[in-house]
Amino acid sequence: MVAGAQIIRSLVSKKRRRLIAAGYDLDMSYITDRLLAMSFPAQDMMAMFRNPMWQVKHVLDTRHGSHYKVYNLCVESTYDPANFHGRVECFPFDDNHVPPLSLIKLFCENLDEWLASDPQNVAVVHCKAGKGRTGLMVCAYLVYTGMSAEEALKLYASRRTYNNEGVTIPSQRHYVGYWSQILLFPTHDQQGRPEVHLPVAQQRELRRIRLYDTLTTSDVRFVISQQKQIPGQIYMPCEEVARGCCKALKKGVDRTVSPRYYLSLLSKDNTERSCEEPRPRFVVQMDTERTVLQKKACLDHYFDRALAVAGDVRAIFYDGSGGRLFYACFNTFFISNSVLQLGQGDLDKVGSRAKSFCGPTFCVELLFGPVEPKIPLANGSTQENHDASF
Repeated sequence: MVAGAQIIRSLVSKKRRRLIAAGYDLDMSYITDRLLAMSFPAQDMMAMFRNPMWQVKHVLDTRHGSHYKVYNLCVESTYDPANFHGRVECFPFDDNHVPPLSLIKLFCENLDEWLASDPQNVAVVHCKAGKGRTGLMVCAYLVYTGMSAEEALKLYASRRTYNNEGVTIPSQRHYVGYWSQILLFPTHDQQGRPEVHLPVAQQRELRRIRLYDTLTTSDVRFVISQQKQIPGQIYMPCEEVARGCCKALKKGVDRTVSPRYYLSLLSKDNTERSCEEPRPRFVVQMDTERTVLQKKACLDHYFDRALAVAGDVRAIFYDGSGGRLFYACFNTFFISNSVLQLGQGDLDKVGSRAKSFCGPTFCVELLFGPVEPKIPLANGSTQENHDASF
């Protein structure tokens, strides 16, 4: 029975590196000497598939005594902190999705304070499988300590998996990049951790959703939601703000939002700033796009009334039968221009159902209103938005 359970756990962990210690084989990896990643420490029947709680506790007690703290990122599962002597912190967010940037800040500051309090202290981070959410937050902390986003993602992939596929969900990788862009590190003659400049939720107006190069003209449904702050609660659930349907765009009936694509007002240097009130620049939309639309299937939804979204946004797309095709998460602060284009490589959980729907040049396009040239920050200062990640 014990051997059978171990085989099942090994199969469930797939390509994740395992730790053999104190006679136990655990889905656990040292990312650094002081930072560990693991799958959920389970009890009862769930322990048939995940790390048994008592084995995790025994290994951590044996190796690190009173110098470890466990960080639980699951919103769907929890346990009594007494299992780990009360040294448990919870920073929950949804499985396969992204946390608000404010939660990343709280996590990094808490973990850093714990590690700084004693050179022997270690931190053990887990979600359900100990891969995606865990990887996002571990990489965010590595960036907080001075690594680049790409270095952190590569290190995590090599230390956590055998196939170098650590954080594979595109939105989660994007959020590690987002996090790296809002950190201001001390100069060479200064010491300490970086300043975190959390952006205020920047409201944008979503005007149109378009799906290019689809292999079918069947309608595609979508749901737009954004993370909502609940007073006194660290977890921010997603609240639906709109739903609709993208229909086939046919010749002669396509409806354009505007003949203009708005661009950010970004000065090349300080000498080019004008005393006049800044206004959004724009470029005329070239009509060459129309020929492409007529050659390939295209689905389109136009919002008769622009949809206001702000902060952390999630867009999920479904086929006619209600099956999920793919989704994407993004933060409105980091959209520098009006058009957010997402190819297959930018979309999350693109399965076989979606692959039979997407053509070779498939793209999801979200069209927004003009970009404000100055973005307010939580500390009262302003920052120009230079990002062109998408």
